[in-house]
Amino acid sequence: MLLVAKMGGGAKAYAAVVLIRLMYSGMHVMSKVALDQGMNPLVFLFYRHTTAALVLIPVTFVLERRKAKPVTFKIGWKMFIHALYGVTACGDLFNLGLNYASATSSSALYNVQPVVTFILAVIFGMETLKLTRFHGKVKFAGILFCIAGVTILAFYQGPMFRSFNHHHLFQNGSASGEQAGDTQPKKQWVLGIFLMTLSNVLAGLWTVLQGPLIEDTSKLMNTTLQISWASLQAFLVAVAVERDFSKWKLGWNVGLAAIIYSGVMVTALSYYMQMWTIAKRGPVFLAMSMPLTFVFTILVSSFIIGDAVSLGSIFAGALLVGGLYNVFWGKSIEERDDLNKISAAASSVAGKPGGLELPQQQDKADEASHEVLDDDAEAKV
Repeated sequence: MLLVAKMGGGAKAYAAVVLIRLMYSGMHVMSKVALDQGMNPLVFLFYRHTTAALVLIPVTFVLERRKAKPVTFKIGWKMFIHALYGVTACGDLFNLGLNYASATSSSALYNVQPVVTFILAVIFGMETLKLTRFHGKVKFAGILFCIAGVTILAFYQGPMFRSFNHHHLFQNGSASGEQAGDTQPKKQWVLGIFLMTLSNVLAGLWTVLQGPLIEDTSKLMNTTLQISWASLQAFLVAVAVERDFSKWKLGWNVGLAAIIYSGVMVTALSYYMQMWTIAKRGPVFLAMSMPLTFVFTILVSSFIIGDAVSLGSIFAGALLVGGLYNVFWGKSIEERDDLNKISAAASSVAGKPGGLELPQQQDKADEASHEVLDDDAEAKV
């Protein structure tokens, strides 16, 4: 995090999303191994949130006790609601849906979230999609690439490429995602798809609504409050569903390692980095990096647990990453066009007879132009 903080504004945001996706890739692999060894997914989510809360609460107390805004009942209630649908319900629905559908389908639906987030951002007026302009067509093409990638991932498998690394760190005891999906009854598969789709919609809504919510308090306090509420909520859900407390026992195994990694690296550190990224570059910038998690997970799982990679997954990954950078490109063109319009308008007003000048507007235009140049230079590094 310190390394990222020393970098420039634009490069810092790109580095942050890459680190976030790498963290999530590690979580997917470790969680897969833990769940394959029999850990209840709802109990796992509770332990993950609790671990994160135990890390965040003392850190927040030390860093925020003198400068943080007072947490009123209204702010606490807001955090409770956002944690309920965006953290607890989202995680539980996705894990439950994964029990009914195949791993391939779950990966495909996980990558639908950027499209859902973008649509929600347009509805809320946080993003624009002007199809008559070139940048709008570029962004729309990126969305189509993402949809095409998800479709290929879900319905085309093709030849399987086995990992050439035969010395795996963990042995996956369950059937592969594709094989497991073939044995699921049709009704259960449809239920799984529905639950995971709903999970992605909730995650997209959570991402979009974090922007205004961050203004109520600091990013660190926001993260701590939501994760603390999510820990309590996840406990109530898990204890209501899993009454066999022998399933709650932890040992010195990969399950404990997965909980610590997911709680500290993903839920605590990654959630804070997501808040920071949303505040700096907006919710869609973060959400459109989602395909990178899929690509990184393929690579990591292939080497760690020896999962085979299908040709369809490779094609889908290429399309998803292509769609990601298409949307980035479209947003960059849109921002540059807007700044050119501001500069042209300021120059036109300043050049009128009578010596009328608007120094404040001109300074803002120059400042904005420098920011764009800085961002472009950093993006090329």
